[in-house]
Amino acid sequence: MKIGVLPGDDIGYEVVPETVKVLTAAAARTGLDVEWINLTIGKDGHETHGDTTPDVTVEALKETDGWILGPIGHSAYPRNDPTWIMPPIRKIFDLYASVKPVKSYPNIPSVHKGVDIVFLREVTEGMQSWDTTVKGTGEFRPNDEISIGSRVITRKGSRRVALEAFKIAQTRERKKVTAAHKEGVYRLTCGMFAEECRKLSDEFPDVEYNELNIDTIAADLVMHPDHFDVVVTTNQFGDILTDLGAGLVGGLGLAPGLGVGENQAMSQATHGSAPDISGKNIADPYAMIMSGKMLFEWLGRRHNEPKASQAADLIDVAMEKVIAEATTLTGDLGGTASTQEMGDAIAEAVASS
Repeated sequence: MKIGVLPGDDIGYEVVPETVKVLTAAAARTGLDVEWINLTIGKDGHETHGDTTPDVTVEALKETDGWILGPIGHSAYPRNDPTWIMPPIRKIFDLYASVKPVKSYPNIPSVHKGVDIVFLREVTEGMQSWDTTVKGTGEFRPNDEISIGSRVITRKGSRRVALEAFKIAQTRERKKVTAAHKEGVYRLTCGMFAEECRKLSDEFPDVEYNELNIDTIAADLVMHPDHFDVVVTTNQFGDILTDLGAGLVGGLGLAPGLGVGENQAMSQATHGSAPDISGKNIADPYAMIMSGKMLFEWLGRRHNEPKASQAADLIDVAMEKVIAEATTLTGDLGGTASTQEMGDAIAEAVASS
């Protein structure tokens, strides 16, 4: 398998190498053959190629099975320069589903214990204007008193994110999918999304299916997160729910993520590039490492490759062990270890499992 490695910006240069270290250890244990392809993006891409998304990077990614993308510090990019933009990797490769699991651990402070939820958010349509248009944006202001935004929902977009949700649910113990929408108000847009979810539920009789209004599920997640297994929703609703979910288990530092397309997937943690701690070797590598683990899981399902699935399982077990022992955790997790020390501990736990 070919996997691209893109450090991104700032702490990406610290957490991405630890991710590759852990994934390499897991691949070695299961005999999975991985070729790592180092590529440039973000600030480094602009410095070396004049663009935050160099053509050479895009062409190289087309030849990979997936890639690891570190956090992008786009908020610090120069304004009013079209070459300094958030790399549109998700749009270029049509990565339509953002998969974000949230999980609590007994010895990590969190609002609730026993939380284990996977959120799926459709990310190529909806209200987010940069994802719904080829030219221009999805919103405009005809005068200083009025602003107008558009929302795009398609059957294709709804069905494929729902399909990914049902496939993931089949691999989990509870095998349950909850669709979140507001069909009673948005009868045509949310209605179309709900229709496609219901059609798919008939094709997966082994998966329990239910639906909740977006406001209801927001409250229920705070009070009863144990009610949920896999949650699937549209773009803007998912943008909110995934951060809510991260807050339940300790914050964005514990929020890994995977962007899923038809033939490729991208590991990308939810947290930002944290320029304030960049270079200090104190960044928590958990989310990036677990995002890499998710890539192995997806590759295992997509290519029917048991070695990739087994490697993902090894990382899961190793992470549980390191967190339970609590001797090599970074400061945000209550420890004193460096980024590299935590990565080393997880890689060693993988190698010795």
